[in-house]
Amino acid sequence: MKIKERYYLFLLMIALPIRGIAQETLALSLNQAIHLAQKFSPEAQAARHTYLAAYWNYRSFRANYLPIVSLSSTPSLNRQINRITQSDGTVLFLRQNQLNTDVNLSVSQNIWFTGGNLFVQTSTQRMDELENKVTSYNTLPVSIGYQQTLFGYNSLKWDRRIEPVRFREAKKTYAETLELIASKTCELFFSLATAQTNLEISKANYASADTLYRYAKGRYGIGNITENEMLQLEINKLNEETNMMKANIEVEEAMLTFRSFLGIRENKSITVLLNDSIFSFEVPLDIALKQAYTHSPDIEMYQRLKLESHSQLASARANRGLKADLYLQFGLSQTANRLKDSYHNPLDQQYVSLSIVLPLLDWGRGKGKVRVAKSNVELVKTQVNQGVNDFELNLRKMVRQFNLQASQVKVALKTDETAHRRYNVARKLYLMGESDILDLNAATNEKDVAKRNHIEALKAYWTLYFGLRSITQYDFQTHRPLTENLPDIDHLLNN
Repeated sequence: MKIKERYYLFLLMIALPIRGIAQETLALSLNQAIHLAQKFSPEAQAARHTYLAAYWNYRSFRANYLPIVSLSSTPSLNRQINRITQSDGTVLFLRQNQLNTDVNLSVSQNIWFTGGNLFVQTSTQRMDELENKVTSYNTLPVSIGYQQTLFGYNSLKWDRRIEPVRFREAKKTYAETLELIASKTCELFFSLATAQTNLEISKANYASADTLYRYAKGRYGIGNITENEMLQLEINKLNEETNMMKANIEVEEAMLTFRSFLGIRENKSITVLLNDSIFSFEVPLDIALKQAYTHSPDIEMYQRLKLESHSQLASARANRGLKADLYLQFGLSQTANRLKDSYHNPLDQQYVSLSIVLPLLDWGRGKGKVRVAKSNVELVKTQVNQGVNDFELNLRKMVRQFNLQASQVKVALKTDETAHRRYNVARKLYLMGESDILDLNAATNEKDVAKRNHIEALKAYWTLYFGLRSITQYDFQTHRPLTENLPDIDHLLNN
């Protein structure tokens, strides 16, 4: 089944159980919205591809430390007049008609702790003189060689230290991004919830204002209320009608933003399903700090930056002074007019090369690069120390806010319930003529504010919850690192 087909099926599965909704309306709880965002949102798709790119880079890095087996051949046909030096030193222009064929099989292995390369190879070369119909072979049954840069920068050694840290950082960053997507989903979810609640409030207030206005006209006709009070009720009705129109626009804008973030391309109406329940646990600060320092990608990033700065310093020092390249090769070789004869009584052969470069005058360029690299090491050290301090302060602040936010949600819920009862009492008293319009307006405003504050408190709680998960990379419910919940690479590659 294709990805797009699974996507439509998933939307259908979560939409069908919703009771009493139209076919073109998608009702989502917070958990369903987060699941959709982490799977189909553009941000989730980008994060997944970034992680996969890091995985393939890591695979490529590991391959540098494994043996490489290669088979090569460079056949050539030479039919032209060439300048040929004779045995007596004279030079003649002679016509050549040659066919050269060869095959070479080699196995090479990088040596990470020295930065050199060890190789073993075998090869066979055939040359045909087409005009004279003469064939000759040159075979190399076995040859062992080693090449090494002396006093140089060992990239294999430094990559061995840096690349695993880089990949761990990428994996933790992917998990962090999923939690940040969940946090952003909470913001947009509750923004839409606020807009839809405002619309419900404006509709209810408009219906109540219309009823009160009709009732007031009757009372005004018999002289029980003043004209000023009746006009005030009419203004309330008109204001609620305006609020209702504004609320409709806000709902549409919030819905479009939410739908785009979730990656939903269909023109569906989204309804959010609010749930007042929250978790009852608090997050101990010491556990949060421990998990953050163990699992956060920021800590891996700081370690990588320090390693990279020291790697650049090592490279600057190596490029400043003496440079030497060593090449060694030992093997057996023979030549004959027949292939099998070229393997008889092979002759030993050796080749040793040493290339040396010593800068005598570079006008301080090498020294300057080393000093720049040293300064960069100190700069990175300072930035890392500051970054770690800011990281810890932010974590402490977030833990404190999260532990307090649960109480604020409970207070906001209680305030919402109390304000709603107060409004019902004020409305009854006004209809009975035992209260004035000012008290009713105050009760209405308190009811609306309390409802909005309750939603904002829920929004802050869930945003902090997923923000805390992202910074600590730890699930405080299951007590497991979030990287353990990530799908394996094969699953990501197949989806």
